Amino acid sequence: MKSKYSVPIQRPRRLRAAGGLLTIAFVVGIAPAALAEPGSSPRETIVVEGNLRVDAETVRSHFKAGADGRFDEAARDAALKSLIATKLFDKVSIDRTAGGLVVHLTEAPVLDRVAFEGNKKVKDADLAAAVESKPRGSLQRSTVQSDVNRIVEAYRHVGRDEVKVVPEVIDRGNGRADLVYVITEGAKTAVRKISFTGNQAIGARQLNAVIKTSEKSLLSMLTGGDVYDPDRIAQDRERLRLYYRSKGYADASVRSADAEFDPATKGFAVTFAIDEGPLYRFGNVGVICNIPGLDSEKLSRVVLARGGATFDGNALDKTTETLAIEMAKLGYPFANATPRATRNEAARTVDISFVIDQGPRTYIERIDIHGNSRTRDYVIRREFDIAEGDPYNKTLIDRAERRLKNLNYFKTVKISNRPGSSADRIIVDVEAVDQPTGEFFISGGYSTSDGALVELKLGERNFYGAGQNLQSTFTLGQYARGANLAASEPYFLGTKVSAGVELFGRQMDPTYYQSYGSTTYGGRLLFGTPLTEDLGVQWRYSIYNQNITLSPNAGGLVPSLAVQEAAAGGPAWVSAAGSTATYSTLDNLKSPTSGVRSQLSQDFAGLGGDVKFLRTTEDVRYYHSLNSDLVGMVRAQGGYITGWGGQQAPLLNSFFGGPTMVRGFATNGFGPRDLTPGTTMDNVGGSMYWATTAELQSSIPGVPDEYGLRATAFIDAGSVFRYKGPTAFPGSTQSMQVANSNVMRSSVGAGLTWASPFGALTVDYAVPLTKAAYDIVQPLRFSAGPF
Repeated sequence: MKSKYSVPIQRPRRLRAAGGLLTIAFVVGIAPAALAEPGSSPRETIVVEGNLRVDAETVRSHFKAGADGRFDEAARDAALKSLIATKLFDKVSIDRTAGGLVVHLTEAPVLDRVAFEGNKKVKDADLAAAVESKPRGSLQRSTVQSDVNRIVEAYRHVGRDEVKVVPEVIDRGNGRADLVYVITEGAKTAVRKISFTGNQAIGARQLNAVIKTSEKSLLSMLTGGDVYDPDRIAQDRERLRLYYRSKGYADASVRSADAEFDPATKGFAVTFAIDEGPLYRFGNVGVICNIPGLDSEKLSRVVLARGGATFDGNALDKTTETLAIEMAKLGYPFANATPRATRNEAARTVDISFVIDQGPRTYIERIDIHGNSRTRDYVIRREFDIAEGDPYNKTLIDRAERRLKNLNYFKTVKISNRPGSSADRIIVDVEAVDQPTGEFFISGGYSTSDGALVELKLGERNFYGAGQNLQSTFTLGQYARGANLAASEPYFLGTKVSAGVELFGRQMDPTYYQSYGSTTYGGRLLFGTPLTEDLGVQWRYSIYNQNITLSPNAGGLVPSLAVQEAAAGGPAWVSAAGSTATYSTLDNLKSPTSGVRSQLSQDFAGLGGDVKFLRTTEDVRYYHSLNSDLVGMVRAQGGYITGWGGQQAPLLNSFFGGPTMVRGFATNGFGPRDLTPGTTMDNVGGSMYWATTAELQSSIPGVPDEYGLRATAFIDAGSVFRYKGPTAFPGSTQSMQVANSNVMRSSVGAGLTWASPFGALTVDYAVPLTKAAYDIVQPLRFSAGPF
C-alpha cells in the first residue's frame, strides 16, 4: 500500500516551461526552509512499504527522532524491536536512503484457528491454555516454536518424554491462516530405578513408602506412580525432608533429586541425595510471650513437644497452629508464635522456645484462586480458616496449604502472597492444579472366608469438582455376594461436619465352618466431627434387616438349637445409633512405621426395630520403627455386647472368634459352641472378647520395594466367651450344651502382605499353640481388606 505525499497542481499550458524552472527552484531552495526551522537540520522522511492492514502512521509512531530531526542507529534499532514486539509482522527491515528511511514489512497472517491433532493423553483445552498462539491473533514463528516447547513440557508432566510436535500452517488466503500442531505422543516415559544416597538411619523401604514416585513394575500401571513427573519428584523431595524431620533428624535435608534419562531402557533413573544429620531429642520446651496481657503459662498447656522425647517437626508445626488459633480466640489475631531452636551438639538435644510476638497489622484483601480447571473455588476456600477481610496469619495459611494437599484432588498446590492496594493489605494467591480423581478397579482372588471371588470398585473422590465422594463396590464370591453404594459430603451445609449415606446388602451361604447362612440389607446415615488434627468422631444411624437361613443338608445333623431359635424368629429389623472415636498419629496409612491408632465404637440398638442391644468395641495399634527395615506393632482389642429391655443380644450381632482376632483359626472357629449331641456344633457367639498381637514387619530381601510386599512374623492370643443366649427352648425337651469358658487361644506364624491398589492383600500361615478341643483350626488364610 503506497502513501501519497503531494498533490500535483494544474497550470496553464503556456506557463509550463517557466513553471518547471520555478518548481525546481522551489524544491531546491524553498522547501528546506519550509520543513526545517531556522538553524536546524531537515527532518528525515519515513516511507512504509508492504503494509496491508496496518496503517502507515501507526508504523511511523514507533520511530522517535532525535533533537536534530534525524534517526540515528539507536533510534532505528529501538523502532525495529518495537515493531517486532507488536507481533503483527512476520518480517521487518529498515533501510536508509538519501532522503530518510524505508521500512519493509511482511505482515503476519491472522490466525483463524489453532488446533491440535493426534493428542489423546492431554486434552485440547489443556493444550490451548498452554500455548500463546490464539485464534484472531497473529502467526509468529518465534511464538510457534515456543509453543512447541510448551506442548512438550505439558507431555513431560504426564510422563511422555518421547512426544514429537510438528506445527503446520494452512494458508487460507487474504492474510489469514490456520495453525495445526500435529502431535505424536509416543510411549510413557517410566521411572526405571529409584535410589537413595546418604541414608543410614532410615532404609530404602521406608523412604519408598513416603514418596509418591515408584519404579516401573508389572503392577505399577495400577498406581500411575511410575510415570516420570518432575513436579511429583519435587514434591517427593519435600516429603522426604519432612519425614526425616518427624523422626528426630532436625538438620536433615535432601540435597538433590536428580533424574537421568537412559536411552537404553527408555526411562529415568531418579536419585535422592540425602543428608540425614544427627538424631536429636527435645531439651527444654517453653513459651516466651512478648505481648503484655497474654498468659504464657496458659499457652504452655497446648504445647505438644515434650522434653526428653525424640525431636518431631510435626509436633512443632501443630503447636504453632494451635497457638495461633488460641491467641486469635483470646483477641490477639496478629500474634505470631515462632519456634526457635537451640541445638546442643554434644548432648544431641534441641531446646525449643515458642516466642510470641505481635505481628504487623495486615489484612487479607483478596484470595485469588487459579489453576483449578475442575475443582470449584468454594471447595478450595473452605479449607481456609480465614477469609477476605480477616487478619493475615501465615500459620493458618500454611495449614490451609497442607489441608489442600491432603485432599488428594490436586497435582500441585502452592500458596503465595503479594502486596494489596495499600500497605496493610495483602493478596493471597492460590495455585491448585487438578489431577484425575476417578477410580476403577476389577480384582479377583480367593479368600478363606468368601471362597473364590470377583470384586468391582467404581469411585470418584471429587464428583464434578464439588468435593463429594462417591463409591460403589460389587462382590461375587463362592460363599458370599454383596453390594455397597456410598456417597459422602465432607462439608455438610457449609460446616466442618461430614455427612454420608450408605446402602448395602450381603448374602452369606452355609460353609464348612458354619451350617447356616444369612441375609442382610439396609442403609446407614453417617456424620463426622473433627475435634483436633488427630481426633475425630463419627456418628451414625443404621437400619437394616437381618435373617438366618438354614442349610437344607447338614449331613444328617440338625442345626444348633440356638440357630434354630434365631431362624424361627424370622427376619428382624435392627435400628441402631452409634459412634466411633478415632485417634491416629500414624505416619503413613498404607505402611505405617510409627504412631498410634485407636478406635472406640459403640452401637445402641432399640430406637424402633425388633431388637435391643448395646455393643462396645475398642481396637488400639501401636507402631514403632526398630531399624531401617524392621517395624514392630502391638495390638490390643476387646468388646462387649448386652441386651436390654428384657431382650438378649441377637445371635448375628454377637462376637465370633476367628482369624481377625487370632490367626490360625477358621472364621467362627472359636468361641462358645453348641456341643449338644446330634447337632452341627455351631459357634453360637459370645458377649465378650479380647485379643492381642505382637508383630514384626519387614521388607523382603531381593524384592523391589515398589512392589509393596512385606513379610510379617507374629504371635496372637485371645478369646471369645460368655454366651448369654437361651439354652432351653419352648416345645423342646432337649437343653443346649454350650462350651462357654474363657479359654485362651494363641498362635504363632508368618505372613506376606501386598499393599495393592485394591487394599491390603494378605496370606498368613499360623500354628495354634493353645486351643479348646472343639475349636476349628485353619493354618493357611487368604484375606483382603482396607489399609
